[in-house]
Order: sequence, then C-alpha cells, then structure tokens
Amino acid sequence: MTKTVLYVMIAIIALLCAGFFVDPEELAKFAGGGNSNSDGVSEELTVHFIDVGQGDSILITAGEDSMLIDCGEIGKASVVENYLASQGVDQLDYVIGTHPHSDHMGCMDEIVNYYDIGELILPHLPAKDVPTTKYFERFLDAAEARGLNMTEAKVGRKISLGDGECEIIAPCSEKYSNTNNYSVGVIIRHGENSFLLTGDAEASAEKEMLESGRLADVDIYKAGHHGSDTSSSDGFLDKISPETAVISCGTGNSYGHPSKSTLDKFAERGIEVYRTDLSGTVKIISDGKELAVTTER
Repeated sequence: MTKTVLYVMIAIIALLCAGFFVDPEELAKFAGGGNSNSDGVSEELTVHFIDVGQGDSILITAGEDSMLIDCGEIGKASVVENYLASQGVDQLDYVIGTHPHSDHMGCMDEIVNYYDIGELILPHLPAKDVPTTKYFERFLDAAEARGLNMTEAKVGRKISLGDGECEIIAPCSEKYSNTNNYSVGVIIRHGENSFLLTGDAEASAEKEMLESGRLADVDIYKAGHHGSDTSSSDGFLDKISPETAVISCGTGNSYGHPSKSTLDKFAERGIEVYRTDLSGTVKIISDGKELAVTTER
C-alpha cells in the first residue's frame, strides 16, 4: 500500500467519523498522485463553506496558511470557532470582512478577540457608509484593542496561500449606493483549479468585475448574495462558466434565498449546486488538478 493510498483511507475514516458524507469516487482521485503534479502543487488547498445559517463564513486552508472570509451573524462565533478547531486551525493569517452587514460580520468582534490574526482586510468605506451599529462598533473596538493590522482591499493584490494564490478583484469603485456592492471579491487559484467568491456583490458590481478584465472560467462559484436574484447575472455567469455553485443560506430563511430564478439559471447551464441549508458545511479539496467535495449531511 502506498503512503498516498493510506492517507486517503485515513481521510475517509476521519470524515465519516465527523458525520460527513464522502463521495468515494471523488476522494479516490487523489490516490494516484505523487509528491507534486505538473503545476508544482505539492499540498492540497481546501475551501470550507461553513454552515452558519443565513450568512457567510468561508475558511481556506493550504499547507500551514489559513484565511477566514466572513464569520456569519451575531451569535455564530462558537459555530465558527468549533469548526476551525475541528480542522486544527488555532490562528489565522488573514481575515477578510467582505462588507459590514451582520450576516457576514455580525460576530467578527469575537473572532478578533479569540484568534491571533496576521492581517485584517476590509473594503474601503466612505465615512457616511461606515455603520454605526453595535456589532460593528464592537468589532472596531476589538480590532483597536488587539492592535490588528487593518488594511483596505486593493484590486489586483495577490496573497499566497500555501501553493495557492488569492487575488482581490473587487470592489472596483469607492462609492456605492448599496452596501452589498462594497463586497470584497476574490479568485483563489490552485494549480488548474479556481474558486470565485464575491460576497453579496450585486449585478452592477458584477458588471464592473466583468469590465475589469480579471474574470475567466472558474471551477467553483460561491453564489453571490446567498443565491438572490440580485446577483449571478446572466453575463456574469456566462463569463465565469462555473461547474459548481455553492449557496450559503439558512433553512427556511425569510428572504426566500436562493431564488428560483437563480436556481433556474444554474440548471440551464448545467451547474451543479450545493446548499448549506440542505447539506450543511460544504468542503471542497483541491490537489491542483482534481476537486473532491464532501458535505456534512
């Protein structure tokens, strides 16, 4: 038995014990690999779409590097912290708050207080658009008290994550009438695989991303704005042409997310869909060539 096959068997057993459904055919794809592939990728990169109910929280792990994008609603810190602990993550190299809505940054003050964080990345917000809500004030106070390195998201910036790379592609402007459009958007590339995460960016912000010339085909698309019909515009989907979409939304949420029109667009394009309200946490592992998906239920 090769070491790689042994590692795959251990991974399958661990996932089953944790209550995850494992697609054996997908995980088996990793059994034939060596130490690195033709793209020089020697370590896996994993994107974890954490089930935080009606909100977003995404963990990216690659080698010894980690990034957390959003943390969900007020009261969800323990969900995020427990999940990160289950993955062996006790500090974070990067934290991105895509935009100051509570379903994305509601418990960010607790995350800031709980973890050692290398860098905290936020969108530029004009003074009039900085929230005066209690949760956001608690976050700012916590970040100041911890002396965190807070930086503004800059389009074109690239961040190394293990053998992968995260490129910031949005927001493309500095002033919007809708806070959703301030969302920090990123493309994660790992060998031949790519992931696109756009927060709650709506059609007008998607148009700017298209016009920037930074978009191309991606493998995995985190559906914008929880699968709302305000995002995932036709031209945007046609450009990125994803194979799989992940929708982060809460069971029976009052917003009607995901919308039928968005699901219809995905179906028409043959895009496979995973939803956290139906499947719980969705975990996608890249070895640089193949992708393996596991779900909590």
